Amino acid sequence: MEASVFSVLFLSLCAFSFSPVRSQTNSTDSCSSNLAVSSLIPFYSSSFNCLSAWNSEGFILRYATTSNNTWSFVLSAPYTNAYIAIGFSSNGQMVGSSAMVGWATSGNGTVGTANQYYLGGVSPSDCPPGTGNLNVVKNSTVIVSQSSRLYLAFEITVDKPSPYLVYAVGPRGTLPSSNGYLTEHRDMASASFNANTGVISDAQSGRGFDKARKHGLLVLLGWGVLVPIGILAARYFKRYDPHWFYSHISIQTVGFGLGLAGIIMGFDLEDDEVDDYDKHKALGIAILVFGCLQVTAFLARPDKSSKVRKYWNWFHHNIGRLAIAFSIANIFLGLSIASESKSWYIGYGAFLGVWVITALLLEIRHWMKSDD
Repeated sequence: MEASVFSVLFLSLCAFSFSPVRSQTNSTDSCSSNLAVSSLIPFYSSSFNCLSAWNSEGFILRYATTSNNTWSFVLSAPYTNAYIAIGFSSNGQMVGSSAMVGWATSGNGTVGTANQYYLGGVSPSDCPPGTGNLNVVKNSTVIVSQSSRLYLAFEITVDKPSPYLVYAVGPRGTLPSSNGYLTEHRDMASASFNANTGVISDAQSGRGFDKARKHGLLVLLGWGVLVPIGILAARYFKRYDPHWFYSHISIQTVGFGLGLAGIIMGFDLEDDEVDDYDKHKALGIAILVFGCLQVTAFLARPDKSSKVRKYWNWFHHNIGRLAIAFSIANIFLGLSIASESKSWYIGYGAFLGVWVITALLLEIRHWMKSDD
């Protein structure tokens, strides 16, 4: 189950229930209408909150909190012969969260299945049915199909639910295997959940580039790709004076600008509950400081004949190396925090491999020419 660059699965059966799927005539659902299957859900009442949880997929969520720290949820979505899912996450990511998943083999009176899954990784083998962290109220889970809508209802007991909800929908016409393993999801979305007020935000789809991915992409392209390329121009192409200098300055300026924009966008993503966020932020600030020092050094660059030029060179070169090292480390840390798929690691790792090999070849050529 994977959303674009995100590759994740729901896991672990902890609240397993079977309910007859009933086919009726009404094929729509909205917050302005009565819940069509209310008679089949014992805990449901008209006092539930309701919102259009995920507009692009037609998800409608009804929810309420009752006594004894019990939270009740009813999720409905168009029936597409695929599973629907709602998870509870500490950081808005699917990996590490627990979720309720439901599906039905048809909308014409067959039996539906609802399982709890724990997201332990990014592949089906990481997500075998069996356990989850949700304390699901016994006999509360209901999965029922009415015409072209699928309804998943359940209750959980918890002092304070996780601060994020995660939604997912499976590929059309593909259901989980007979042993309960899930296929890749077709799309996913996340929404913040304020347990104190009971307010749930609109879902942000995992498809495309949200603010977090824009932040990561800007920093990766700026300080993870362009700046290292600019270093090669300065180190190995000085014989093409003054073109190497203008190329170096142009590439570094664009790289610094993209990285700066990414860092500024990253400050707006602050979330203290995200693992390793503080490390990621600290490294980002250090990289920003190094970048600003380089800009300052360029503006204060002494003449080549100056006695302090050698000290300036040492400062400029080594601050640049530190900035590159910190940038590469922080990019991989950011990919880990975002639980990105292996393709991101492979893609950026391939670039670094080509960059290192190119630098080694150019360095060897530089040494050979120096000996001549």
